[in-house]
Amino acid sequence: MQADKRYAVVAVASSAGGITALGAVLGGLPAGFAVPVLIVQHLDPRHDTVLAHVLARRARLPVKLAEAGELARPGTVYVAPPNRHLVVGAAGLLALADSEPVHFVRPSADVLFESVAGVYGARAIACVLSGTGKDGARGVSAVKARGGTVLAQDPESADFPGMPQAAVATGMVDLVLPLDEIAPAVVRLVTPAAR
Repeated sequence: MQADKRYAVVAVASSAGGITALGAVLGGLPAGFAVPVLIVQHLDPRHDTVLAHVLARRARLPVKLAEAGELARPGTVYVAPPNRHLVVGAAGLLALADSEPVHFVRPSADVLFESVAGVYGARAIACVLSGTGKDGARGVSAVKARGGTVLAQDPESADFPGMPQAAVATGMVDLVLPLDEIAPAVVRLVTPAAR
């Protein structure tokens, strides 16, 4: 059975317009989803966030703020807390880093995607949703270089097209999809029976 499970993690990044997009994607993932979902959403670093609670209303999966030292478990959504980079280490152990902002943001999609690429290689899926700027573009290149799969929201369907456009411009995106097609595509990739 394990041999059928090519993918082991889904990492998702968004910024402006991302909360709506994240809600749509998470709402399309089934209960008992076979892999962990790691999320970077650019947040105001000066305030606590209720993002996990907001997304939990749309999701059939448990959604929580990521904590340092916890294991990324299948079927759970982990959201990077404000002002901390979310990094995944060996065996799916999560870490939170205070290292310098990347593209002026912390948490950064590039930091998450690069760590996912290093740990999971070809078993990683990275997805870039609505947002401004180019955070995530370097990270999707890292995921693709290690044999992973990259999805981006069609910039035409994004409230803010900057991040998905930057990802697509790398030439490393496998699927460019309207928002409502992203979750079904992720489910098909992760769940062989859904193909």
